[in-house]
Amino acid sequence: MNKLKQLEVCGQSLWLDYLMRSLIEKGALLTMIERDGLKGVTSNPSIFERAIGETDEYAGALEQFQAHSDHDIPAIYEYLAIGDIRAAADVLRLVYDQTQHRDGYISLECSPYLANDTEATVAEALRLWAAVERSNLMVKVPATPAGIPAIRQLTGRGVNVNITLLFSVNVYEQVVDAYMSGLEDLARAGGDVSKISSVASIFVSRIDTAIDKRLDNLGNKRAAGQLRGKIGIANAKLAYTRYKALFSAPRWQLLAALGAKTQRLLWASTGVKDPAYKDTMYVEALIGFDTVVTVPPATMDAFRDHGEVTSGIIEQDVKGARAVLAALDRQGISLNEITDELVKGGVQQFADAFDKLFGAIARRRHTLLKGDRAPLKE
Repeated sequence: MNKLKQLEVCGQSLWLDYLMRSLIEKGALLTMIERDGLKGVTSNPSIFERAIGETDEYAGALEQFQAHSDHDIPAIYEYLAIGDIRAAADVLRLVYDQTQHRDGYISLECSPYLANDTEATVAEALRLWAAVERSNLMVKVPATPAGIPAIRQLTGRGVNVNITLLFSVNVYEQVVDAYMSGLEDLARAGGDVSKISSVASIFVSRIDTAIDKRLDNLGNKRAAGQLRGKIGIANAKLAYTRYKALFSAPRWQLLAALGAKTQRLLWASTGVKDPAYKDTMYVEALIGFDTVVTVPPATMDAFRDHGEVTSGIIEQDVKGARAVLAALDRQGISLNEITDELVKGGVQQFADAFDKLFGAIARRRHTLLKGDRAPLKE
């Protein structure tokens, strides 16, 4: 059996962390669904920046959109991005129906410029939800202090939410509380909680990248060698133990009786950044029942070729995971401090990607207004 399809046997859903128009138009997305058991797609500002800003794939669509009247840069971006999101949602609709709405989702991120503004995030998410008009959409909201109350409000108003830029297990518990509170609000208002889906996206490799740098600067090669590349996975193991506890507690049982679906953990940032590590390391270590793993194309190809599948490995050696995190603390490295920095840095990274993307669109728009075809890049 295709090794990617074996993940489904283990109770894990495979999503793709990548989106480009040609992926849909040339049938590659459908092929992945049929061949690999792909069950969803995630996008983010960096992905759209590379797709729209660094290729010519969207030049014709942009020119057509601008043909009859000029549009501002955000409107052009949304026209292009929402077109892709709708098309991907339609391809994934078969998965959505076959899995009884458990999978088959495509994610679209709220503007990172709004990450620290609760009400603006809620308004943006509601607007995008209405604009895309697909029930298998998830709107991505960051796990910032302002984003967490937005999760509750949006869930309570019937919007599927993918919580992004989530690193800390403590913050994860706040995210779960926001999701459950939103479902409780929806139920009190007479809504159908069974129609809501959500995932909490724990970023993994970014933690190791940040921690490894700190370890390398310690001057303690022995400690560094024992801890490098292990913190992200250990952190994920502890998040999964909390998932199991929170979604078996009495509070959840009341919601489950109404038909509510668990907010699954989604393992994100699964591409290996350090060439010293096996390229399938994170996917192999994070296999767990009732979870989602989203992977970039290179990691998907690598796992299909030489990945190793161990059912339920995420639940193995949780004691060892706690010991690894305790050893990190003894080295004077604060995981909480690093995860806080990663949230802020992640928001800035996505904002920078938006800046670059809007700049590329502005150049193309300017060229079209002058009557020439837009160049690929300056």
